[in-house]
Amino acid sequence: MSKKPKLTADEMKKAAALAVLPKIQDGMIVGLGTGSTANHFINALAEKAKAGLNVKCIPTSQASAKLAQSLGLTLTTLDEHPFVDITVDGTDEIDGSFRLIKGGGGALLLEKIVASSSKYMVVIADESKQVKQLGAFPLPIEVVPWGVKATAWKIERALKMVEVETKMTLRSRDGQTFRTDAGNCIIDCACGALKQEDRLEYALNNIPGVVNNGLFVGICGIAYIAHADGKVEELYRP
Repeated sequence: MSKKPKLTADEMKKAAALAVLPKIQDGMIVGLGTGSTANHFINALAEKAKAGLNVKCIPTSQASAKLAQSLGLTLTTLDEHPFVDITVDGTDEIDGSFRLIKGGGGALLLEKIVASSSKYMVVIADESKQVKQLGAFPLPIEVVPWGVKATAWKIERALKMVEVETKMTLRSRDGQTFRTDAGNCIIDCACGALKQEDRLEYALNNIPGVVNNGLFVGICGIAYIAHADGKVEELYRP
């Protein structure tokens, strides 16, 4: 008897995205995440909408808005609907306490605004994103473009306060400093294992010049983790 082939990383992402669809009910306001995993959900949701599901969507980036609109999904804004029923998004890392590192795609600010405005934030991910300790993925910190070096040394000091050493890199793309949809820069902090994540998130966000950071603490409540054998775990924050 031949073994069932293992799913690729992209197939796992799609499996997780499809698993969350039954949670989307008629009339919901749905936050749309950003990135390759979120794109699978956007595509699947559009198919369900074509079949008659009535939802309005709030994208967390220009890229997600463009994809959703091209697929015929109805878009709205947080100004029109400040209370969101559910946000579905990917993650760069998720630990056992449902703390996340997000921002690899550069949309962390809008992702956090929408997710924190939602009754439920649901993470969809392949098994590689599930970690015991956050920090293998560099922590993105969104900063205003003015005075980046001054902001950077304050970030370094905040990390040392929780006994974390870091190597900081100003994110670039195509030889130019990367800018978020809000026009800000991102400093990626390669830290290794993070410590005192709750305290660290608060400390970072209180630095003048920091817009927000990629630590999502106390926001995600549900996760769908897809595994290479095809199984998708539905997990709830204790």
